Amino acid sequence: MSGNIRLLSDTLARAARENRAALIGYLPAGFPTVDGGIAAIKAVLDSGADVMEIGLPHSDPVIDGPVIQAADDIALRGGVRIKDVLRTVREAFEATGKPVLVMSYWNPIQRYGIERFTTELAAAGGAGAILPDLPVQESAEWREHAEANGLATVFVVAPSSRNDRLAEITAAGSGFVYASALMGVTGTRQSVGTAADTLVQRTKATTELPVCVGIGISTPAQAADVATFADGVIVGTALVRTLLDAADLDSGITAARELTAALAEGVRRR
Repeated sequence: MSGNIRLLSDTLARAARENRAALIGYLPAGFPTVDGGIAAIKAVLDSGADVMEIGLPHSDPVIDGPVIQAADDIALRGGVRIKDVLRTVREAFEATGKPVLVMSYWNPIQRYGIERFTTELAAAGGAGAILPDLPVQESAEWREHAEANGLATVFVVAPSSRNDRLAEITAAGSGFVYASALMGVTGTRQSVGTAADTLVQRTKATTELPVCVGIGISTPAQAADVATFADGVIVGTALVRTLLDAADLDSGITAARELTAALAEGVRRR
């Protein structure tokens, strides 16, 4: 194991030794601006997040709900480019020393060039990528370049995934497995429900990789609940909303800090 995938694995293992789930935050690059996004991401990492997912804004984010879609639209209208995403990764990693991944739909990476993207992501200090719409059976070229550059390839599993499909997905992935707590698009929910617990158990039966749960988690109580059965708790929409609803960047960052600190306390309450 090489590159920052080791940092990612060590970070998740350390959380397990501390008898808690890791807290994984998500914010899109370029939102509300490139510099403002970098400041917000640093604030989340400094306030208790163990790992950060940085979204690569997309014009048709099919699995993202209206809050993340709105943030992506702001970033795209602001002119964000892949070079800005990579700069965001670099500055977040260099400032905090914590693992940073890119979460992206496949089309922008394919257009940019797989070898180019993996090489530049590794050079920026990235730990890997989460690719929610890349089918495992079409991922060989990506995985070859990712492995050569010491990057994790994180695939997404859902409650609808059959057991044989889960085994296929987890065998191809690295770093951790992203378990979607609910069917449907991202967004906050009143309750995460029991589907996530069942999915984690089914996934763990196929792999030694940590299984981290996202989609629908927005409160410290929900984070504490999911932390009882998952290796990591992923929060995106609720963090994006703190910035989207804020009167200005400074108050948004303050709200993001406060939410992150409360979520970090939640994952330690399990």
